[in-house]
Amino acid sequence: MKKVTAKDVAARAGVSVSAVSRAYRRNAPLSEEKRKAIFAAAAALGYVSKVDQVLAKQSSNTISMVVSEMRNPFYPIVMDELTRMLPERGLKAIMHVVPAAEDVDTMIRQVIDFRTQGVILASSTITSGLARACRQNGIPAVLLNRVQTDSTMMAVCCDNYGGARTIARRFLDGGRQRIAFIGGRRDTSTHLERMRGFRDQLEEAGREIAVQFDGGFSYRQAYAAAQEMLVQRPMPDAVFCANDIMGIAMLDAARNKGVSVPDDLAVIGFDDIPMAAWESYRLTTMRQPLRRMLDQAVDIILSAESYVGTGDIRVLAGELQERHSG
Repeated sequence: MKKVTAKDVAARAGVSVSAVSRAYRRNAPLSEEKRKAIFAAAAALGYVSKVDQVLAKQSSNTISMVVSEMRNPFYPIVMDELTRMLPERGLKAIMHVVPAAEDVDTMIRQVIDFRTQGVILASSTITSGLARACRQNGIPAVLLNRVQTDSTMMAVCCDNYGGARTIARRFLDGGRQRIAFIGGRRDTSTHLERMRGFRDQLEEAGREIAVQFDGGFSYRQAYAAAQEMLVQRPMPDAVFCANDIMGIAMLDAARNKGVSVPDDLAVIGFDDIPMAAWESYRLTTMRQPLRRMLDQAVDIILSAESYVGTGDIRVLAGELQERHSG
């Protein structure tokens, strides 16, 4: 079979050979209309550019991870765990970090250009655009601890719903009467699942969430919510914070207000970041099985052909870490 060349692509797309070359160079001067026509012609003819050939060699046995929200300590921990784990399986890692002011989907072109074996999307704010773009380009994309309403989605999650139910039962078994909830971002599946599991368990016991605040999964916003909660009368005697950084904010606010933890207020978080175990916090929390989650995400990528068009969602149970706070 005759090898497809840039000249063949140029003829099919109705452009010059130099335009084909520029289409594969980032920031090279070329209209978006011509670039799309060139890529469409290349796909139809089965053309592989020199750039793609080089990237294919560089990215073999390589998995990308896309992360944002780097102010949340959970995500640097995820990155660290993946970079230590992949070499044990003969693989390498490439990290794409989304700047705080940008949307995750702005990384689409960069992620696609690297053409790694697969992509792990580790952010509570990832939209469907990036995962869909990866699939359209033949790159398996696995969401980590996030799900979307898509039958072809591939994801590995902690059992956020079940973990939140366990936390609610702990408060109920401890005789707590006025139970509060500080949630994350309302547009994320992690917030929704943890809130729903917590609420459902309380309602099954004939109780309800006494008061609820938005903590935005951030220390600053959760600290402000904690200050507001601690001046309420009657004050809640238990609070579930939907991640550890918000739980730590609650403990700091309680300490500054002179509220005794856990005597006057029980506090439980979710994730089990290293700070949760520090002597100054000793935060009771639900540990995510991060190593197993990443292992399974890599397993899905390496066998992704088995799941094309059908999706694969795996939910792993967390483990309550009982410490001083609740």
